[in-house]
Amino acid sequence: MEEESKPSEVDERAVSTTVKDKNKILEVVTIRTWKEYLGESILIIFSVLFALLLTEIINKRHEKQHNREIINTLKAELINNKKAAEEQYQYHLKVLKNIDSALANPAFQHQFINNGEIHLDIIAPKGVLYRDLNDVAWQIAKQENIFSKIDLNDYSLLTNIYDQQVRIVNSEQEVANVLLSRESRTATDNRITLILMRDNYRGWAVDRVPGLLTEYKKAIDAITKYME
Repeated sequence: MEEESKPSEVDERAVSTTVKDKNKILEVVTIRTWKEYLGESILIIFSVLFALLLTEIINKRHEKQHNREIINTLKAELINNKKAAEEQYQYHLKVLKNIDSALANPAFQHQFINNGEIHLDIIAPKGVLYRDLNDVAWQIAKQENIFSKIDLNDYSLLTNIYDQQVRIVNSEQEVANVLLSRESRTATDNRITLILMRDNYRGWAVDRVPGLLTEYKKAIDAITKYME
């Protein structure tokens, strides 16, 4: 009986060993050469460099478009200011003509300043300044450092234009200083008041406008090339 049981035990061990062998997981190890590693490294480096280059191209395009928009806005402002300066120049010439008429006519002077009250509308019916000369686009352009991308001569031209605009706008304050002074309210000083008004109009506004109009045209033509 003992001899008959031995083959059975052997068979059980064989079956168990076979099951264990089937449950084993086969691992496949790939051996790469240095050329394959080098190729993958080059591909990764190329991909990174290409992405950086593409990003730089896109950023440059956006920057160029942004600069073009700023220049276009600045050009529009110059065009509007040129038109406003021309209209205001013609208005100021009429104001000067009214002042000259008042200086030549004591009765007219009396209408201008009567009993200490100034009637400005007789001399300047639409106020001291007739038009506004804006500088919003100019201020934005300076904040965006757009001038690092244009010629120095063009930058100097634009700077001078807007400086001249400030002086023209200052004429309002200068004329107001004359009219609001105590001395201007007395009848004996009517003539002096009118002369001071005339001098301020000429010095701050009228005399500088013809040259400014020429500079406007130059600047508009100059910055157009940066919009291409």
